[in-house]
Amino acid sequence: MFKSVLVANRGEIARRVFRTAREMGIETVAVFSEADKDAAHVRDADRAVLIGPAAARDSYLKGDRVIAAAKAAGAEAIHPGYGFLSENADFAEAVTAAGLVWIGPPPSAIRAMGLKDAAKRLMAEAGVPVTPGYLGDDQTPGRLKVEAERIGYPVLIKAVAGGGGKGMRLVESAEAFDAALASCQREAAASFGDDRVLLETYVTRPRHIEVQVFGDSHGQVVHLYERDCSLQRRHQKVIEEAPAPGMSESARAAVTAAAVKAAKAVGYVGAGTVEFIADASGGLRGDRIWFMEMNTRLQVEHPVTEMVTGLDLVEWQFRVAAGEPLPLAQDEITLTGHAVEARLYAESPSTGFLPSIGRLESFSLPTSVRVDSGVDEGDEISPFYDPMIAKLIAHGEDRDQAIAELAEACGQVEVWPVKTNAGFLVRCLEAPDFIVGSVDTGLIGRELDALTAPAEPSDAAISSGVEGTLILHDEITRGDRWSPWDGGLGGFRLNAPRDLSVRMFLGNKTVIAEYDDSYPERSRYYSTDREVVVFEGGEAFAFSSYPPVGDGDGAAGDGAIRAPMPGKVTQLSIKAGDTVTKGQPLLTLEAMKMEHALTAPFDGVVAELAAELGAQVSEGTMLAKLTAA
Repeated sequence: MFKSVLVANRGEIARRVFRTAREMGIETVAVFSEADKDAAHVRDADRAVLIGPAAARDSYLKGDRVIAAAKAAGAEAIHPGYGFLSENADFAEAVTAAGLVWIGPPPSAIRAMGLKDAAKRLMAEAGVPVTPGYLGDDQTPGRLKVEAERIGYPVLIKAVAGGGGKGMRLVESAEAFDAALASCQREAAASFGDDRVLLETYVTRPRHIEVQVFGDSHGQVVHLYERDCSLQRRHQKVIEEAPAPGMSESARAAVTAAAVKAAKAVGYVGAGTVEFIADASGGLRGDRIWFMEMNTRLQVEHPVTEMVTGLDLVEWQFRVAAGEPLPLAQDEITLTGHAVEARLYAESPSTGFLPSIGRLESFSLPTSVRVDSGVDEGDEISPFYDPMIAKLIAHGEDRDQAIAELAEACGQVEVWPVKTNAGFLVRCLEAPDFIVGSVDTGLIGRELDALTAPAEPSDAAISSGVEGTLILHDEITRGDRWSPWDGGLGGFRLNAPRDLSVRMFLGNKTVIAEYDDSYPERSRYYSTDREVVVFEGGEAFAFSSYPPVGDGDGAAGDGAIRAPMPGKVTQLSIKAGDTVTKGQPLLTLEAMKMEHALTAPFDGVVAELAAELGAQVSEGTMLAKLTAA
């Protein structure tokens, strides 16, 4: 076994790998960009090496700098985590060429599975069932559109080198194909440096089933059962669970056998995930589950597999990379209970899931479930990287118990001023269809309005807001609420409760509430010098004593189109003088590895255009100005 390991990654996965390394007595080395110099993963490591500027392309994606850092720090092995260089075959080869241990599959396996079109051909030859579609070399828009017509709408456009839902578009009609193709190709080029795509028939009620596989250098390959990752938004996983609900033993046998066959076909070594798409219209059936792709790395959702098998997948990675055989044979790997994972993101579901950045002034995560976090209180959420803050994982005797525990845990998340999707996660976990296991990848899309509607504070939350506001303005103290001498005589009445009426502002709403010092139930809150933030059900309600300034959204009221977050202008669809209609796309910003379209708030004319294609803009920057038609 090697004595030291460098993790070529950041955030949650770096900390996760370091945890197992420490338990095994392996020294840890972190790499970091200038934006991450004070990051939690840097603090966790035994040693840390700066590898470049904030942008990933100038730091975490620079394989030569990562290898140089490993050499300088005396690391003997490199673990790539997920994302960044984890599925880069050239990097894997360079690591071994430098005399270091590569904790991942052989470069040949990465290449075989790295391009979706070639991987599907290979799987078909190996007898693994694949979805019908177009995998051709002719990438002209005309040919792709002809093939889409042949396959029949709806059709999926997918980046050949893609993953994580990036470079993927669902197209419902021929009229929408050209714009979807162009957007998909831009995102694919930006994320993977390769704009080639393939087309697949779209399964109308799809389930996303994936199988965790593991191989060693002695020719053994096993599976660690399946996960269900069907609860998604825009092809990004939101909730994952193991095992898959409604999976019969015959269907499980079919899909796990196909996964092992896929791994053996490429001589797989290490941890990998074979992803399948299932037609759930008639329940999960072995003959209606098709190969989709293989991720040649550890997955974000690997903890649910760890919870139901009792195994440490990172430890297995270390042992296999060191040349050891797999710790267990297939018949020794068993399932126990049910596990569910939720991804906590720095984003605002009620405003189209716009990313949220800034310092974590108040940051508290639940202790009742497993939490894999990439940050601590006081850390910064940067605009340069993926917005995932943490993963919350619950394990129960059965699915109902695991879901209930995770929903309760998500409701205990307390984060400010960065916005999170914790309340959205609670609503997803409490959705009736999800609870009964009637899930498919379209569930969130169908229920989006209800799942993302702005939450309203309960009476308990308002009571806490009143109390916090009075304390903030020295009307009462945190002492004895029953004493008339507590904080002065404001509102004091002889032989009667205090009469204190408080006027607060919650966003654009005015809230007038009475102070009731006998109220038995209150929510937790965090106060600043201007506001009281009450936490409830995963939401954060900011009560202020001062009315809001402006219209709050920077667009709908005055026609000003401002950048809702720092980002790069990747598409510009308008010019000064153009007439636009409400909802029409105006420009596209790329931030936190995703594209965000900004649309016209009303029918009008482009009076001013300040945005330039390719420009990097900061939050609040004026991009365009519309006047009413």
